[in-house]
Order: sequence, then structure tokens, then C-alpha cells
Amino acid sequence: MDPKHRRRELTDGRFIPVLGFGTFAPEEVPKSEALEATKFAIGAGFRHIDCAYVYQNEEQVGQAIRSKIADGTVKREDIFYTSKLWATFLRPELVRPALEKSLKNLQLDYVDLYIIHFPVAMKPGEEAYPKDENGKMMFDTVDLCRTWEAMEKCKDAGLAKSIGVSNFNHKQLEKILNKPGLKHKPVCNQVECHPYLNQSKLLDFCKSKDIVLVAYSALGSQRDPKWVDQSLPVLLDDPLLGAIAKKHKRSPALIALRYQLQRGVVVLAKSYKEKEIKENMQVFDFELPPEDMKAIDGLNRNIRYCDFQFAAGHPEYPFSEEY
Repeated sequence: MDPKHRRRELTDGRFIPVLGFGTFAPEEVPKSEALEATKFAIGAGFRHIDCAYVYQNEEQVGQAIRSKIADGTVKREDIFYTSKLWATFLRPELVRPALEKSLKNLQLDYVDLYIIHFPVAMKPGEEAYPKDENGKMMFDTVDLCRTWEAMEKCKDAGLAKSIGVSNFNHKQLEKILNKPGLKHKPVCNQVECHPYLNQSKLLDFCKSKDIVLVAYSALGSQRDPKWVDQSLPVLLDDPLLGAIAKKHKRSPALIALRYQLQRGVVVLAKSYKEKEIKENMQVFDFELPPEDMKAIDGLNRNIRYCDFQFAAGHPEYPFSEEY
């Protein structure tokens, strides 16, 4: 890791900041909050901003980035911005237009990282979650290797500096890595990862292939009732995390973030609260000893907050595999 910038080198030679700011918010949160929170995060020191077309707030997040460039806080090259190709655009001919749509919303010339959001293809069209008259999700059949070739073209065109995937299991990654004529490897796999779902097998697999694992829901997800089973335990209320936090005089959130950094995971921290955004930057100010790391490893119980249950019937549904 490059200590000066707290960055990690990707296989394509570019660098990713190891701490990222997550911008997803439930529908009922006004979009203007994404603007204010992203501006505040950049002011607080965040340089890696994680967003997606389907979050429907790229306009605001782009505005925040541009305003922090305009006021001299950062230059464009200081910011590492990630967008994601949504599941209704996995057909190869839809990939570049989808990225161009994101760039237009953002009013940026390029994204630093463009990733396939989810490996399950859904019916193309305006609807993000296309359903039939019975409310069942409408799927599509797309060869992910063809989608990947279209992603490679986006990188070659300079619209995305790096390309990767999200929510892929190891078999789906393998399929891309073994593709005849592969031009660019996926630099990352962004997945749900926290002490209750520590992804150790997938992490080992990714490390063996020089793929960076990026953790979302690293603090146990926002528990949006639309997506998350409300009966699941709250990660940050875990007594062990609480005890370790107390010992280090830090918050449980900081312990959960630091845990990821020390295992070589790039971690996203999502909060729209200014106090928490500032606090999350303190992840670089302390270290967890091996015994704490080991204790946190012991919390793993394969609790997946975001299981994308609506896609469970699709052959590319990623979570039927062990990892």
C-alpha cells in the first residue's frame, strides 16, 4: 500500500484509495442529501467516491465532485470515482450507452472505475426492476463474457480508466479470467463484506488472482426494509465489536472498517451524518493487534444482509455457490 495516499495498486497499474465513501441511500432520502454529504466527505478527506447508475443520484454526486474541484479542494485526478453498469444494460450493445448516460448525469469525462453491478441480467428498458403483471422480475439471458468485452471497449475508449465487477462468485470470476482473448482483467470484485460475512474464501481466491476485494455494507448495511430482513442481528450492536471498540476508545464502526483494511480489503463507508463521515476518516489513526483480528474473524456467521432474493431463480444468481 502506498502510505502517502493510502492507496493500493490495481493490476492495470492504477491506484485505488483503500477507504471509499458510499453514496447509496434509500428512496425516501432526498437526493439533495447526496450532494451535501458528498461535498462534506471530500472536504473531510475522502477521495474515493462509490456510486452507481441505479442509485439515481449521480447527478448530485457529480455536482458535489465538480463543486469541490471548482473551490480548489481537489483536482479531478485526486478523485477516484466508481460507477456501475446496472442489470438491465448487460447486453453488449447497451454497455457503452449506459456508461455515457452516467457520464452525462455526472458531467464528467470519465469514471475511474466502471463495474458490472450484478451478474443477473434483467429485461432491458427504462424500468430498473422490470416486473411482469404478476409482480415477478423479468430476466434476460446474456453471456457475461460478451458484457465483459463491451466493458473492455469502454476502457480502451478512455471512458473508464479501470473496469471490474460486483457481486460475482468465484466461478463467475473464473469464467471471465479464462475467457479466450481476455484483454483486461477485472481489477476488483465489490461484494458485501463485514464481520458477520467475512468472505474469507472469496478474499483468498481474489488475492490469488490479483483482484482487489471491495467491501460494501462493511458496517452491516443500512437495513432498508425494502431489501433487508429486519430480524437479522445489527452488526454494530455486536458485544465483541463493542468490547474491542471500548478497548481502543473508538466506535464499533471504526473497528469494523479497520478490520477490513488490515486484511487487504478496500472498504466503503456509507454515512450521510457529518459526525460519522469525519469519524470514519480516523480509520488510519490506529491498528488492531492480531488477537483482535482473530477475535473478529470468529464472528463470521454467513449473514447476508443484501441477498437480492428477487433474482434467486436466475442461472447467474451468484449466492447459491459457497463463495
